[in-house]
Amino acid sequence: MRLIKFLVCFLPTLLVTNFTGDMKKNTVLICYGKLKPESIKGYSYVILESKHYLPSNIRVIKSQNEKVFAYISLGEVNANAPHYQELKGHTLGRNKIWDSYYLDLRSAATVETIMTIVDETFEKGYDGLFLDNLDNFTIHGPQKNQKNEILALLKKIKAKYPKKQFIQNAGIDLAPETAHYVNAIAIESIASDYHFNDKTYNLREKKQFETLLSRLQSVNESLKIPVILIEYSDSVQLTKKITERIEPTKFDYFIGNIDLQRLPAFKQ
Repeated sequence: MRLIKFLVCFLPTLLVTNFTGDMKKNTVLICYGKLKPESIKGYSYVILESKHYLPSNIRVIKSQNEKVFAYISLGEVNANAPHYQELKGHTLGRNKIWDSYYLDLRSAATVETIMTIVDETFEKGYDGLFLDNLDNFTIHGPQKNQKNEILALLKKIKAKYPKKQFIQNAGIDLAPETAHYVNAIAIESIASDYHFNDKTYNLREKKQFETLLSRLQSVNESLKIPVILIEYSDSVQLTKKITERIEPTKFDYFIGNIDLQRLPAFKQ
């Protein structure tokens, strides 16, 4: 997940608009900033940063939406994460883009800490977890040699919480093996294309989009698993173009700003 958990962008009110009007509303909300629970309404999936909310907040959010998930990374830890001190001695290197550290799942201490995080999160009343960074364990990922370990961890979590739901983010190459443990797969930026070097929002080249979509549709049909699309935009015009591409897929989707710190807002 492209997270900027510690950057909050305050755009001038006159330059942005909420995702309303003649544009369709997202069926998914992803926000890692703190929102008023009462403001979160009418979504199929709500994905939040657990540390911002009390159990009483989660009850309110659950009453207004279908399912509420908490974010958790199974592949990395950021220096500002609550459990960083427990995990920092069990890492395999640094992700310079996000200033985070790759977790060593071969360490029993790492797995124990992750399970503690899972336990604490579910105690708050969440319906499930949004499992980030699974692409780290694919053939081109930094933890490609720990594929068996991530599968074992997923199995362990699912066995302990069989009635909870889990959304896998990225790592589609693992889908045939992870589908036993997850209830949906989320994929970022098949229609949009955010450029980190110059911080610009763009529409992905059409052929690339069609290739990515075809693969997702194949996974959806062969594994009978729901797909969630996560797209990024900063303007009404780009948001409409993205929506035109993904609406026909019938997949649930989210279109928002790259910082993921507030309700989606777009420049006119």
